[in-house]
Amino acid sequence: MRALLWVVGVVGGIIVLLGLLLEAVRWLVIIGLVALAGVIILAFVRGRQSAHNYPNRH
Repeated sequence: MRALLWVVGVVGGIIVLLGLLLEAVRWLVIIGLVALAGVIILAFVRGRQSAHNYPNRH
């Protein structure tokens, strides 16, 4: 009986930790995508500004 309780407790703990880990990974992916989009937009804006500053360079 004690062994069964230990197994149930360990499996429950693993499931909880796995759920937290997957939630954290999901948020990290979302944050990474937002940061990537920000970098792409910033690079596009900087590229347009430099093209306007130096019209002879194309």
